Amino acid sequence: MNSQAALKLQAPEPGSSLLSSEIPDRVFYGYQRLIYREAGIYLGPNKKALLMGRLARRLRELGGPSFSAYLRQVEEDAAERLRLLDAICTHETHFFREPRHFEFLENEVLPRWRAQGHPGTGVRKVRAWSAGCSTGEEAFTLAMVLRSHLPVEEGWQIEILATDLSTRVLERARQTLWPVERAREIPTRYLKAFMLRGTGSQAQWMKAGPELRPLVRFERVNLHEEHYPVVGRFDLIFCRNVFIYFDAASKARALERLVEHLCPQGFLFVGHAESLGAVTQRVRLLQSTIYTPGSAG
Repeated sequence: MNSQAALKLQAPEPGSSLLSSEIPDRVFYGYQRLIYREAGIYLGPNKKALLMGRLARRLRELGGPSFSAYLRQVEEDAAERLRLLDAICTHETHFFREPRHFEFLENEVLPRWRAQGHPGTGVRKVRAWSAGCSTGEEAFTLAMVLRSHLPVEEGWQIEILATDLSTRVLERARQTLWPVERAREIPTRYLKAFMLRGTGSQAQWMKAGPELRPLVRFERVNLHEEHYPVVGRFDLIFCRNVFIYFDAASKARALERLVEHLCPQGFLFVGHAESLGAVTQRVRLLQSTIYTPGSAG
């Protein structure tokens, strides 16, 4: 009997079935430990309802096993653990989210890089990492800004690594396809230069243009893992609204690993609700939510 069939035959336990309004504490703590161990995401006691809501669809797909039965399944089945992590991740994102970060790039960083890198210095390469990229809007915002200010005809090469914990959102991101309503988030000059609107049956969608698509590479990276399958250092690392789901210990470990991949003159961007001052001394604050390597003191 396969594992999914076994799950379907499990009788729901009192207080733990999909139809229950509550999940037993012992079962919730089991999920809490597993999710923290696998992803560094801490679910506080007030997150029971969130967990139940996030798992509801998958449990329905499996025929409505109990939460206890599903916990046993994910403990034993690595593929199902990935589906669990997909289910519990939050994927809210927008083009040009937190626009002050991109204004900082456009007004302060990219003009300086362009002046230093041209003319006479040969090919220049800029590497950026969008960590926690979700469905790709952040990575392609970076692609639009970098390509616009660092033209290929001047010898600039751009490489953007976009990573996420969730395999499901990465599959969507690789399509480089978004609802056309998202166009309103993109400044007109970038929209006209880099985005394509569908026609006919695809009229409700827009797609990244051919100038952008080769710049972005998508990979799964779990920021909680001890070693990242990432090669080299980056001039820009965007890791925004990711650390709010980590406790202090997980956050500190992930930050140490991220900083290892940041160029000495690079920039690290975090979310507006995140602060690194009490977590690591390896970066110093330039302005709110923007850091560079160096002593915080």
